Amino acid sequence: MLYFLYFLVGGTIMVLALLLSQSNYLFLSGIITALPILTLINMGMQMKNMKEDTFHTVLQNTVFGAVGMLLFTMLAFLLTSWFKPGISVMSALAVYAVFMLSGKFILSMFA
Repeated sequence: MLYFLYFLVGGTIMVLALLLSQSNYLFLSGIITALPILTLINMGMQMKNMKEDTFHTVLQNTVFGAVGMLLFTMLAFLLTSWFKPGISVMSALAVYAVFMLSGKFILSMFA
């Protein structure tokens, strides 16, 4: 259940970042630029406060999430060649959701 909550929070942040990037206000686009910086700050805090094996697991999940976002972006881009954008994004989102929800099983194969 906690994994689903993380998925929901991460997805909400990505949608908000997308909405803010379409704004005409410059300070909102600065928020989008700050997201990678905040990620690096978060990693630094994790390194200080986590044990080595826990940090390794977190990084493994991070890489898995990045692959999921890459999969979503590529599918949304490729599917717009054949379908309307709304259908393409929803289809890519469905594949992304299945990929992320099956994450524990996929990561257990590499552990």
